[in-house]
Amino acid sequence: MRLLLQQRPLAGENPKYVQLSLQQDMLGGWLLLREAGQTGGKATLKKEQFLQQDAALAAFERARDAQIKRGFQVMFAQGANAPQ
Repeated sequence: MRLLLQQRPLAGENPKYVQLSLQQDMLGGWLLLREAGQTGGKATLKKEQFLQQDAALAAFERARDAQIKRGFQVMFAQGANAPQ
C-alpha cells in the first residue's frame, strides 16, 4: 500500500511531499516507510516495524491523518486496501 501526499509550495519553493508505504517483510512482519522532503531536493526516510498487520495499518492511517492536518493533500494512492 502506498500514498503520496503533497503540500502547496510557497512562492519560489519546490513542493513538499510525504510518501507512506506499508509492506510485508520476509518474516511475516510489517514495515512502514515514511519518506519526506522537497521535490528535487534532499529527502529523509524513516522505517518502523510491526508484528501485526492491524497495528501497522493503524500507524499508517495515523501518519496519513497527521500529514493531512498539516495541509498535505493525497495525490496518489496504490493498493487493494489503500485508505483515501
